[in-house]
Amino acid sequence: MSRPQSQAEYLARFVPPSVAGLNRRSLLAGAAGTGALLGTGLLAGCGGSESDSGAGSKTVSLGSNASDPTPKDVLAKVTAGFQSSSGIQVAINTVDHNTFQENINNYLQGKPDDVFTWFAGYRMRFFAAKGLAGDVSDVWGKLSGFSDAFKKASTGDDGKQYFVPASYYPWAVFYRKSVWQQHGYQVPKNLDELNTLGAQMKKDGLNPIAFADKDGWPAMGTFDILNLRINGYQFHVDLMAGKEAWTSDKVKKVFDTWAGLLPLHQPDALGRTWQEAAQSLQQKKSGMYLLGLFVAQQFNDNEQDDIDFFTFPEIDSTIGAKALDAPIDGYMMARKPKSEANAKKLLEYIGGVDAANTILKNDPGTLVANTGADTSGYTALKKKAAELVGSATEIAQFLDRDTRPDFASTVIIPALQQFIKNPKDISGLLTSIENQKKSIFTS
Repeated sequence: MSRPQSQAEYLARFVPPSVAGLNRRSLLAGAAGTGALLGTGLLAGCGGSESDSGAGSKTVSLGSNASDPTPKDVLAKVTAGFQSSSGIQVAINTVDHNTFQENINNYLQGKPDDVFTWFAGYRMRFFAAKGLAGDVSDVWGKLSGFSDAFKKASTGDDGKQYFVPASYYPWAVFYRKSVWQQHGYQVPKNLDELNTLGAQMKKDGLNPIAFADKDGWPAMGTFDILNLRINGYQFHVDLMAGKEAWTSDKVKKVFDTWAGLLPLHQPDALGRTWQEAAQSLQQKKSGMYLLGLFVAQQFNDNEQDDIDFFTFPEIDSTIGAKALDAPIDGYMMARKPKSEANAKKLLEYIGGVDAANTILKNDPGTLVANTGADTSGYTALKKKAAELVGSATEIAQFLDRDTRPDFASTVIIPALQQFIKNPKDISGLLTSIENQKKSIFTS
């Protein structure tokens, strides 16, 4: 998985289509929660005819959102490896990434491909709960090299697995080693130490925490990590699913804690892109930056060894600091694939070491989910990132993947930006979020 180069690319590849513009929100409104038709054309599944479903079938179809050159090429090589080892031909139905996401509901209710690309977490669980995805628990029985956290992120509400992970990228607090060595900074172990460190950075003339939210999505990462640290993984997941109230004392504590940290954040965040905030870290004007691993792309090649990170520190000792955001991309199976046996063979291959090694060889910017892959080519930063995710007890998928797309884009983005602009009326803000949540989640 290559990293986003611009706001447009991020929107196209990591953020739900509803975030990209109001014109898409009308398409998605209600779709994720009710299973309603999107009102646009179906993605054209290219599964075989009914006769293909027999035991002697040698074909399987794959619906792919990997429309950008690098991931498209990588998938072609992975499926070529599967074809060579199994003798089963893979018909890839590649669709523009945005179009794929916008039409996923209709696609799965129509005649989808046997296997399709998708995301772990809420997005996976929703379609599994609606009966629009196939149970692949028996495939998981043949897989190895995945942590319990990856399996949990692949598991539906009924305890069965519906997803096979392929790649991911973690969120953490990044910094420059040379700056920290110069000032003698130490990695904070809890919130008090983080505040003390931030105060010292201010005295030293640095922005303690680089920050940007012009594009709407980066602040979601801050909310996520604070909620995970204060209230734990299960509460966070339930809140994202509309099962917990935003007006609860637990959520209020998240925003109260965030308000206390805002003075340490780079000011005027709403007018700054994530790239510009990353450049302030690169230029040694900021001391830390909470973002995804793709932040490294803003550093020159000769600066890569100067980048390091730590997971956001503990806030509640009874909850700890083992949960994190690490969005996972992977594959699911249609509810009634034309060639179920071949679909499961393909998923088993995709989840295996050979496929992971093919991904690594052809896309050096990717972290693969299978720990059995040959990661000798990883940089020190990527090795540490892989170790961080491997040690995580729970993996969240990032706010806009862990909840309904329309709720994330039309409610959460403006609400978080309003909070950043004016953090004083937290109760009013949370009441507004809760009222809108009830309307959206019951529609």
